[in-house]
Amino acid sequence: MASAVAQERVRAKPAEVLRYPFEPPAADGSHVEIVPGLLWLRMPMPMALDHINVYLLRDGDGWALVDTGLGIPATFELWEKIFAQKLAGQPLTRVICTHCHYDHAGAAWWLQQRFGVPLLMTYGEFMMLRSLMGPPPDPLPEAHRDFYERAGVSSEELDSMLTAMRKDPFMPRQPSHYQRINPGELLQIGERQWRIVLGEGHSPEHACLYCEDEGILLAGDQVLPRITSNVMVSPIEPEGNPLKLWIDSLHRLRELPADTLVLPSHQGVFYGLHERLVQVHEHHAEQFALLTGHLGQVGRATAAELVPVLFPRLRSPVDRLMALGETIAHLNLLHHDGVLLRTTGEGKIAYFSLAEVRKP
Repeated sequence: MASAVAQERVRAKPAEVLRYPFEPPAADGSHVEIVPGLLWLRMPMPMALDHINVYLLRDGDGWALVDTGLGIPATFELWEKIFAQKLAGQPLTRVICTHCHYDHAGAAWWLQQRFGVPLLMTYGEFMMLRSLMGPPPDPLPEAHRDFYERAGVSSEELDSMLTAMRKDPFMPRQPSHYQRINPGELLQIGERQWRIVLGEGHSPEHACLYCEDEGILLAGDQVLPRITSNVMVSPIEPEGNPLKLWIDSLHRLRELPADTLVLPSHQGVFYGLHERLVQVHEHHAEQFALLTGHLGQVGRATAAELVPVLFPRLRSPVDRLMALGETIAHLNLLHHDGVLLRTTGEGKIAYFSLAEVRKP
């Protein structure tokens, strides 16, 4: 999910190891032709991460769309302009959403209704979009309040974060039906075949699309060139280990050729897939080292107390909520691996400490 917290994450080590063969389009309906029949466009977003990349794929007499932009009037107006002017009335044939987050699927309902086209998603992403991509329930379920209490979040801070989420103006209208795509499936779009490559951790069943014949990866949020995607634990699955799933997904992508052209959902189209995957691995290793190093100094801490160790400059309650979830994802992985102990302190509060006290 796009948020200012994404800007807080470590950019790669200097990105000179990546190569950017195209100048990005403006978020005004302009496009860049990557190869014949594959167009790169941008939808604007009124937030710190101010755009999402979307892609149009020639599909017979029309165009298939990968990801949609936010479900807001500005997005709808821009799509009307693109199809009327840039594509000279050629039809939209289908909408493919890599995953459920609202910058990727927020306009899916509107596009379905406006153009009468099917929506393609994996089962896990569609069900997440249908069931959970909305404001937090009010009142919050007791189990969810327990999750935040265990993390060491005060009632006042929790109410602040939830209020901000409930006021989020970008929550999408949910589509009512879809067509399932499955990991490993070959999807024929026009003259190209795209294999669905599964990504996990950032979202349940993120669909990357890989064209083997031309070495092109529509990567969604699984590989971004300068920031890393949010990988978080939520009260829906408090004992989840999404960061392990995320790292396993990176190993799957490492099996693709090194010269793959990566078309991500944010920032620039680039070469350097393997180098970027190494950078992301190193980034998370650095996050683990920050946490264990801090715990080696202070002895024990709650998840909420450890958020500033990884994210020292947060700008809003929503950013803090996302940063808390990502901090817990790192802690859960270290706990599952036996590096950290988790013990109960006062009330329901959980504390993390090193499983072995490290000598200086």
